[in-house]
Amino acid sequence: MAVKIDTKIIDYEVARAEAEGAAAESAQAGAERDIEHMHEELQRPERLEGQTYKIKTPLSEHALYVTVNDVILNEGTEHEVRRPFEVFINSKNMDHFQWIVALTRIVSAVFRKGGDCTFLVEELRSVFDPRGGYFKKGGKFMPSLVAEIGDVLEQHLRSIGMMESEGLDEHQQAFIAQKRAEVETRAAQEPVEADCDDSTGDYPPGAELCAKCHTKAMVVMDGCLTCLSCGESKCG
Repeated sequence: MAVKIDTKIIDYEVARAEAEGAAAESAQAGAERDIEHMHEELQRPERLEGQTYKIKTPLSEHALYVTVNDVILNEGTEHEVRRPFEVFINSKNMDHFQWIVALTRIVSAVFRKGGDCTFLVEELRSVFDPRGGYFKKGGKFMPSLVAEIGDVLEQHLRSIGMMESEGLDEHQQAFIAQKRAEVETRAAQEPVEADCDDSTGDYPPGAELCAKCHTKAMVVMDGCLTCLSCGESKCG
């Protein structure tokens, strides 16, 4: 668009790239101010979406039910994200009532503060019960009930995209599936007597505990101990 100058030119200045960049940054900052982030002042909506996970351990007759509710930020825009807002734990077993209430309040407070809350997973999973842990269904070892709550939290954060999956790629899965079939075929021909408390679940009887994923899935393949769950190998 042409602009007509009706007055005498007395001075001029060449526009610099820095000025243009500053203007672009200012516009971007204005756009970012319109994006709603998680923070402590965020009011709880009347309705939240969430998921409930069941935890059944051999340490208690009654199961625990862990519910994680999420809030949807910037709904309907390209910046829409789902973030955890609160957690509830319910059980008929009242033995753990006090610390469960404390845990839910602290974790919910961390959620509402915003930012990266994935560190909670590692903190909870590193809690060990002095009386010893247990194996959950599938052969995965849990050092404590708190650690399994951390495992549930990890599942949820992965489901909403806050944590990336550490699963095997398709080539690793195909290799493990092939080797697993060979192990199962050999086990069928030469049955291995399993202990009465064996908790390998979906894995061949006699499998050993993997130090990486804490699952009883380590079997000898090609003369080397290899985990059928995460692919960990003693031979590298």
